[in-house]
Amino acid sequence: MIAIIGLVVGVVIGLVVKPDVPLGLEPYLPIAVVAALDAVFGALRAFLDGLFDDKVFVVSFISNVFIAALIVFLGDKLGVGAQLSTGVIVVLGIRIFANVAAIRRHIFHA
Repeated sequence: MIAIIGLVVGVVIGLVVKPDVPLGLEPYLPIAVVAALDAVFGALRAFLDGLFDDKVFVVSFISNVFIAALIVFLGDKLGVGAQLSTGVIVVLGIRIFANVAAIRRHIFHA
C-alpha cells in the first residue's frame, strides 16, 4: 500500500513540478525508464508467484538502471550509442513482455 501511495505521489509531483532533464542526461532517460519498468514487472511477477523479496527488487531496480545507462554511455563513447540503445531496449522489451505474459497467465489462467 505504501508503494502505491508513493507511486501516486511521485506521478502527481512529476506532473505538477514538470522537472527538466539536463541535456547531457536526455539520452539515458528512456533507457532508465525501460530498465525500471523491467524491474517493476519482474517484481509483480515474483509477487504473484510468491517469490517477491523487497531487497532483491531494490537491487534489481538500481542495477538494471545503472547497467542500462552504462551500456548506453559506453556506446556513446564508442560512437555506437544508438545501436546499443536499441539493443538495450530490445532486450529489456523482451523481458518486459515475458513478464507481462507470465502475469497474464497467472491472473487469467490463459
